[in-house]
Amino acid sequence: MTPDPQVLDWLLDSDPALRWQVERDLAGAPPEVWQATRARVPTEGFGAELLSKQDPDGQWAGGAFFPAGFEFSSPESGEDPGQPWTATTWSLKSLREWGVEADVLAGTVEKLAVSCRWEYDDLPFWGGEVDCCINAWTLASGVWLGADVSGIAQWFLDHQLPDGGWNCEWVEGSTRSSVTSTLNSLEGLLVHEVATGGSEELRAARLRGQEHLLERRLLRRLSTGELITPRVTHLAYPFRSFYSALHALDHFRAAALHDGVAPDLRLAEAVESVRAGREPDGTWVQQRRHPGDVWFEEDVPVGEPSRWLTFHATRVLDWWDAAAS
Repeated sequence: MTPDPQVLDWLLDSDPALRWQVERDLAGAPPEVWQATRARVPTEGFGAELLSKQDPDGQWAGGAFFPAGFEFSSPESGEDPGQPWTATTWSLKSLREWGVEADVLAGTVEKLAVSCRWEYDDLPFWGGEVDCCINAWTLASGVWLGADVSGIAQWFLDHQLPDGGWNCEWVEGSTRSSVTSTLNSLEGLLVHEVATGGSEELRAARLRGQEHLLERRLLRRLSTGELITPRVTHLAYPFRSFYSALHALDHFRAAALHDGVAPDLRLAEAVESVRAGREPDGTWVQQRRHPGDVWFEEDVPVGEPSRWLTFHATRVLDWWDAAAS
């Protein structure tokens, strides 16, 4: 469902980090056009601003997953400031997703190898740690920037649970997969596979993880058929670490295109939940803002039409509807 010209013009009137993707995936622009826009990301708008926040030692905010000196509020305070989104993990994730080329960050791999340690057990950055979501983002950042993250790739084979997914709470004894942990793991594995070709074992692990989510139609508990959480159909951008139908569909679209397969029909209910969020004017509205400190706002406040959500939702529906036609 290609957006009408007015919505497309609105989407194109955006930061280069989004505009080049709209040009490539919705407007059908030739490669020389969207590649030229993508090349502007490090020098304009979001990309330039986030790059300017990098510390001399290669980190952002002085920390790996959390800013230096960050402390969670005590439960007694009644406050929920949320996860800060400013440290190295999150900054690298954003820059990669915005299309910044690795050579823009030349030297960062080496700097982080020296300066950046995980808050968990002071482990070295490029070796990962025990949280599968953190390891997935580090795997993706590593293959993008050219770090040796082969150990993290093997980690996912070693820690896939019997039901096919992953759970960041495995270290606490959990033996049942989490849809959130599984989705974040799948995204990292797909980035690694696209960049390196992966291996038969890693591809099989990814497909098993995808099956874990497909069995639940991305939305529902396998045991009761109830929604996994009431927020699973909520629309919120940036996706961050949170699970939602749109976030999951964004992965399944990318995976299907990489694998050269048609959309799995078990995605239908999730697709229609996204379609139902479309406003009469062809846009999707921000429904929730994930709390937590940011360097700057990437998207609109709750209640306003979101270019990022409209782009992602339209792209998913375009992919789904094209396969059905």
